[in-house]
Amino acid sequence: MFELDGTRIVKAVHGLKDFQPDPNFEIGLAEYLLDRYGQKALLELYSRFAIGDGDVDGLMRRAIWRAVAQRFGHGVRIESGAGFKHLETFEIGDRVFIGSQSYIQGRFDGKCIIGNNVWIGPQSYFDARDLTIEENVGWGPGAKVLGSTHTGLPIDVPIIQTDLEIKSVKIEAGADIGMNAVILPGVTVGKGSIVGAGAVVTKDVPPFAIVAGVPARFLRWRDAYEPSENLKNYANSYGA
Repeated sequence: MFELDGTRIVKAVHGLKDFQPDPNFEIGLAEYLLDRYGQKALLELYSRFAIGDGDVDGLMRRAIWRAVAQRFGHGVRIESGAGFKHLETFEIGDRVFIGSQSYIQGRFDGKCIIGNNVWIGPQSYFDARDLTIEENVGWGPGAKVLGSTHTGLPIDVPIIQTDLEIKSVKIEAGADIGMNAVILPGVTVGKGSIVGAGAVVTKDVPPFAIVAGVPARFLRWRDAYEPSENLKNYANSYGA
């Protein structure tokens, strides 16, 4: 009977890619489409190419995102079924990967910033009304951001009719978010930290910390990291 060894270590792929600028014709195509159709018509046109896996579908997805977004970098890959709301508020860096069936929900008066070399797994969801994801972040499949909640007041009004409270969410550089994790409103996930699969993060995560669980609790620091006393004290109270 064939048995798997159980563990393999292989080279990273996305994180080690060299920077390659997009060809001039792609940039020209985005400019032409915006001039020819305008933003509203382009968003309607997107549906024709949203779910295809061919090269032309991928090219058109990139062209439409580039035409509409505030900023759109080079080497971006947008997989089939990726959707959005208020694309005009997005700033997308270089070498960003957006997995299939992911959805980024912006707001007309908000801001969504995704830095260079970010990898977003399939079926992820982002409440991106006030969201910053810094460079070199890994985002596990199905992980989610919730950036807003209803106040629930006054109590005699259905919650869905009460005011919406929007809080900024920030994922700092080099952090890694596990599969199906949930980041709640107002949370900052610190630089180089790891959020375990399925965790529900209710408070700020210290830099280079490892947290997991529901609600997320501090487990330990990443190997070779020496935290300050203030961070040690914060970590001791994390999840309490």
